[in-house]
Amino acid sequence: MLTNRLDTLLKDIRACRICAAYLPLGPRPILRASATAKLCIIAQAPGIRVHQTGVSFNDPSGDRLRDWLKLDRDTFYDESRVAIIGMGFCFPGHDAHGGDLPPRKECAPAWHAKLFAALPPFKLTLLVGTYALKPYLGKKVKTNMTETVRAWSDYGPRYIPLPHPSWRNNAWLKRNPWFAEELLPHLQKRVARVLAG
Repeated sequence: MLTNRLDTLLKDIRACRICAAYLPLGPRPILRASATAKLCIIAQAPGIRVHQTGVSFNDPSGDRLRDWLKLDRDTFYDESRVAIIGMGFCFPGHDAHGGDLPPRKECAPAWHAKLFAALPPFKLTLLVGTYALKPYLGKKVKTNMTETVRAWSDYGPRYIPLPHPSWRNNAWLKRNPWFAEELLPHLQKRVARVLAG
């Protein structure tokens, strides 16, 4: 029953056109989920390369995220084990400086509650990037992304907040060596345990 409900909902999401008028390349909702996944990655929204290929995190950001998690592509893309859900399911377009626009505001309110009600509870959810933090951490979110990620141990065992793995955050990673020294080893152990169990 759960699987049929989830399958129907995933079809509905993939057919969504709620913000089509605002999407420069048109709608192409991209997500990965199954009734058996143990790890959930909630990210921002697909970039242009992901829009073109239809594969979540199929870009340099995905390479970095897989490295952070110590997961190979086969494991990362195994829907029976890993769900990948954006705050927006479609590429939102670029801003005046060539960066990706924020996820469309219509998407998560329209779909997230229904989707997570149809999915089993995850053993671990990774909140990747600023736009995924507040909706899921609520009042526990700190004043900014850095302070929220620095307080990662406050959100366990359910959540681990992460910065977006974009090249745009290279300077942030250099300024915050604790991320690689403290958080990444914990993250890798938790992900390995969750996927092994």
